[in-house]
Amino acid sequence: MDKYTKEEKIGEGTYGVVYKARCKETNDQIALKKIRLNQDDEGIPSTAIREIALLKELEHQNIVRLRDVVHQNMRLYLVFDFLDLDLKKLMDSTPGFSQDRVLIKRYMYQLISATAHCHAHRVLHRDLKPQNLLIDKATRCLKLADFGLARAFGIPIRTYTHEVVTLWYRAPEILLGARHYSTPVDLWSIGCIFYEMVTQKPLFPGSSEIEQLYKIFKVLGTPNPTTWPGVESFADYTSTFPKWHPIDLKDMFEQNPLEPAGIDLLARLLVYEPTRRITAREALLHPYFAELQEANQRPNNMAQAPAGPSSSGLS
Repeated sequence: MDKYTKEEKIGEGTYGVVYKARCKETNDQIALKKIRLNQDDEGIPSTAIREIALLKELEHQNIVRLRDVVHQNMRLYLVFDFLDLDLKKLMDSTPGFSQDRVLIKRYMYQLISATAHCHAHRVLHRDLKPQNLLIDKATRCLKLADFGLARAFGIPIRTYTHEVVTLWYRAPEILLGARHYSTPVDLWSIGCIFYEMVTQKPLFPGSSEIEQLYKIFKVLGTPNPTTWPGVESFADYTSTFPKWHPIDLKDMFEQNPLEPAGIDLLARLLVYEPTRRITAREALLHPYFAELQEANQRPNNMAQAPAGPSSSGLS
C-alpha cells in the first residue's frame, strides 16, 4: 500500500469500504476498495485471488479498469480508476434524462458492449444495477464497475453496512432458486436498466424476494412449465403462485413512448427462459442500434463504444 495515499472514505459498498485515494507515482486519482472478508476466513481464498487476477485481463473502454491488486497483511485491496458519477445519480439529478433517447441508446450500446466482452471471457457480473454503471462526464462514456466480483466473493445479499442489496434487477431464475445460471442473468438486469432509463422509474421495485417475483409475474405473466420449460425444477417455484396474464410491454410506455425497435429489444431481454433470452452479442446487432452500428464504421466517434473485436466472442 506504499504506492497509494488514502484521501477520504467515499462509501461502504457491497464488498467493503471504498476510499478515494491517489497514486503517489503518477498523482492519478484512484478508487481503493478494501475487500471485506468473513471473520472466519483464514485469509483470502486462493480462488478469489485467481478470479481477481483474471479481471486485470478484462480491458475494455466501457469497463472500469482494475489497475492493481494489493494483498497485504491478510487484507485485499483493489485499485480502480476513479469516477465520481454513476447512472443512478445521473438519472436522479437530471429531470429530463429520459427525453434524451440518443444518449440512452448510446449508454445501452456501451453497457451491452462491455457485457459481451466479459461474457466472451466467461465472466458474469450477477449484480448489474444503475449504481454499478459509472459515468465519465467529460466523454459521456459509461463504464461497468464490480464486474466479476460476485464470482470471487459470492453473490451479494447484504452490503457492508448490512443494507439488503436491491433485488430489482435480479433475474427470475436466481429468485426462484436456480443452482446453476449463466450469462443470461446479466441480460435480464440490462432489460430492467433499459426500462428505468426510458421512464426514470424502476421496472420491478420489489422489497422482498416474493414481492419481486410477483411484480415480474404481473407484467410478464406467471410462468408455468408450458411458458417456461423446466421452471418447476427450481427450488422456490410452486404451482400455487397467483396466476397473472402477461401485459403488452408497449402499454407501459404510454406516457413516454418508446420506438418499436426498443420495445422489441426490451421484450427479448425480459424473456423468462434463460436459453431464449437474447445474448449480449446478439443484442449489439439488434435494429434498435442500427444508427450506432453505422456510426461505428466512422472513425473518431468518441461518444459511443465500438463493437470491435471485444464483443465478437460468445456471450
